[in-house]
Amino acid sequence: MKIAVVGTGYVGLVTGTCFAETGNTVTCVDIDEQKVQKLQSGTITIFEPGLEILFERNIKEKRLSFTTSLAEGIKDAQIIFLALPTPPGEDGSADLKYILGVAGQLGHLLDKYAVIVDKSTVPVGTSEKVHAKIAENARVPFDVVSNPEFLREGVAVEDFMKPDRVVVGTASAEARKVMEKLYAPFVRQGNPLIFMDERSAEMTKYAANAFLAMKITFMNEIANLCERTGANVDMIRRGIGTDTRIGNRFLFAGIGYGGSCFPKDVQALAKTAQEHDYDFQILEAVMQVNAHQKTKLFPKVSDYFAGKLAGKKIAMWGLAFKPNTDDIREAPALENIRLLLEAGAKVRVYDPEAIDHVRHILGDAIEYAESPYGALLEADALMIMTEWQVFRSPDFEVMNSLLKNKVIFDGRNLFELALMQEQGYAYYSIGREVV
Repeated sequence: MKIAVVGTGYVGLVTGTCFAETGNTVTCVDIDEQKVQKLQSGTITIFEPGLEILFERNIKEKRLSFTTSLAEGIKDAQIIFLALPTPPGEDGSADLKYILGVAGQLGHLLDKYAVIVDKSTVPVGTSEKVHAKIAENARVPFDVVSNPEFLREGVAVEDFMKPDRVVVGTASAEARKVMEKLYAPFVRQGNPLIFMDERSAEMTKYAANAFLAMKITFMNEIANLCERTGANVDMIRRGIGTDTRIGNRFLFAGIGYGGSCFPKDVQALAKTAQEHDYDFQILEAVMQVNAHQKTKLFPKVSDYFAGKLAGKKIAMWGLAFKPNTDDIREAPALENIRLLLEAGAKVRVYDPEAIDHVRHILGDAIEYAESPYGALLEADALMIMTEWQVFRSPDFEVMNSLLKNKVIFDGRNLFELALMQEQGYAYYSIGREVV
């Protein structure tokens, strides 16, 4: 099939590359000339494990191409995916200007029937707005379909190629046939292709992310209570995670969620509720708790040094909001760096992938190390913000030789308490006793 993907951000690039991998001819469109030039030259513009191999192979096989021209990109396309950003507005609602802007252009450009697919995360009713915008200038029939993405950064290729489910919102029999053909290679093992109306599909995406954010937040609240009662949140996670009604995923306590999806999607769903005169109290609590949880470690650091952080050197492992990505959007590390700098501390950081993004924001305000151990030299303490695998089994003898004080503030509960006690560290984590 001939497919166009408008937008080459995280979702658009993964979507286009994975559809090309199953034999489709895919053209990706973006207005960023510099980005398109990089992609055309074979340089991938995001970090996502496993994507680069597929990207290079499909460019070589001429199934994947890139352009800045919308007219060129959609020429002869049977399906046009809109994978455009929907940033939160000042009031928390999703900003649809990019999607509706492209929709307005499509009306002029379509010369035969096509299925227009909303791949971006959009509020309920967006498919109708997109349809109306295209219809203003359209001379040929078309359908607008909602097809939300459920990709996890760090495992997006696997999620796309082997989805838990594919959700498609459409009332059109013709569009349904097109989407069934498109997704047939991805659901051969029985994972469901679920058809529903457009509004339900749009709501499904928000409901899924909001529920996962709530699950994370609930465990963080349990962890906070554990610290006051002497219980161990790790034991509780194991105790409830074996209950099939609950499941064992998204139960790890930590310093809150971040990234490009959960924060804005929870906020957007809450805004939708407000617009429909509904007080969605759980979502409001989730947002409040998560905002507090992101800086949960800072008071522990401050208390350890008796409130005297000026001049202290703090090492930080991890900047990305989660491992296996370079995404720092809404990352807890940034909030903690801000607080440390305001308190007069000096900060030296290391992250396997996200350093360049942080350097672009903070410049010379902090120091950047080229290795985990490089961050520790003469540091008064270590803070752990992201659970990268490389941090899980460090050489403690090397660490001991570099750190001034054997103290770790761990926002991701990487180490067992017994190990920290054996190594002689003062170890502060989330929802567990201090050793």
